[in-house]
Amino acid sequence: MALAITQHPLYTLNPVGQEVIFTVQDVDTVADYYKVKFIAEVHISDSDINLATSTAIGTFKTTPNNAGVGMFDFRPVAETYVSSDNLAAIGSEYKTDATSDIITHPLPLIDKFSLNSNSVRYIKIRFKVEGATTATGIPAVIDTEDSSQYTLINGYLKHTDVQDRDVDGNFGFDTAVFQAGGVGLQRFLTNAPLTQYVNINDYGTVSFVATPLAGYEAQTTVTYVKIINYLEGGIPVYNIDVDNTDANGGNTTWDSDTTNQMLHFGCFPANIRGWNTTLADSIAVSEWYTVQAYNASDVAISEKLSIYVNCPNKKGFEPIRLKWLNQWGAWDYYTFNMKSTKALSTKGSTYEQLSGTWNDRIYSPSGYKGGKKSFRVNTTEKISMNTDFVNEAEASWFEELVNSPEVYILEGFQDDPSTPLLSTYVTPARLTTSNYTKKTIANDKLIQYTFEVEKSKTLRTQAI
Repeated sequence: MALAITQHPLYTLNPVGQEVIFTVQDVDTVADYYKVKFIAEVHISDSDINLATSTAIGTFKTTPNNAGVGMFDFRPVAETYVSSDNLAAIGSEYKTDATSDIITHPLPLIDKFSLNSNSVRYIKIRFKVEGATTATGIPAVIDTEDSSQYTLINGYLKHTDVQDRDVDGNFGFDTAVFQAGGVGLQRFLTNAPLTQYVNINDYGTVSFVATPLAGYEAQTTVTYVKIINYLEGGIPVYNIDVDNTDANGGNTTWDSDTTNQMLHFGCFPANIRGWNTTLADSIAVSEWYTVQAYNASDVAISEKLSIYVNCPNKKGFEPIRLKWLNQWGAWDYYTFNMKSTKALSTKGSTYEQLSGTWNDRIYSPSGYKGGKKSFRVNTTEKISMNTDFVNEAEASWFEELVNSPEVYILEGFQDDPSTPLLSTYVTPARLTTSNYTKKTIANDKLIQYTFEVEKSKTLRTQAI
């Protein structure tokens, strides 16, 4: 019996945070040879992998287990090759100016589309089995077998996410829900509610898988995203199609490079204001607007996101908008419109200063000298913020905010040019709220949450 792959991921598209299990078997070699080992040459790339020319990122070996098979879990390796997209990809735009390798823009600020840079990778493995003909012999490769190519996204599975399993024991989460052409409309890469509430100056993105299902390319490729404004009563007043093209930061002609497999789309009011003031003005006086992806046949292929613009808060509370890395490797956003408080804590170094001039011709006492002085003062800012009353869907969604490894404070639209260093928009933060209680209407009647974040960067003052 030749070397064979007897277990592999059930689906081609996989969140990298799940187990990436492969099992290989060669009954004859295990029975007839000495020093048998199964070898896996792992190839990870941002383009289609040709095992004849590709360089392996690592080679791993294992001995046969009690069942005579070699079992590998490549999750610890694969998850180091994907990460979050914090900057917009080259070719996207901010206030109609293109992103380049010199002029970079934070991803949430994009005008229209952005490709992904770090969120998706391909993995392919060449398996080998080696053994020696005698107990003292040198092992040699006896047979090889190549795996299929799999797509990895920077996501993870919760314990409640149901995984499918076939008759051969292959298992995995059915990611077809994120691909158009599957059952129902394509899901955006988020667990956020499909109805969201924002302020008129809020930035943000939605993300979706752009990999066409095999055999359904024309029906499943995102050709454009339609935005429709509605007045109260559901009367449409303005609509526009945003084409998925190179000029708009997307891809006019789709190819298999991983950068094209996930698309980000700037769909919140501040993003739109950056490139279309007519649409932005219409949104400002409308009740809500919708965002939905369509194919070349003008058929809707994604879910419909409904975005309501909040009325100005008459109490004067300062809104705080957070963005965080969600379960599927994309970004979620929420604006805290109610009471927020900011607290500053300082930590510095001190020294004992001499009272007068000891290094001059005569000693002169000075009133401003002497005693304990601060050498440096570093300031850390903490913000406590409250939600408005929310529904159960939003309450469940906040669980991901508590679990997210990346949280940022996101500023709103500003009247600045497009070329300066845009370091004031995205501030890294650490969620210091450690307890989260999932609230329900049955238990709590009205649902409201308080979260606290600490800005990750300290304010460094002058050194003496």
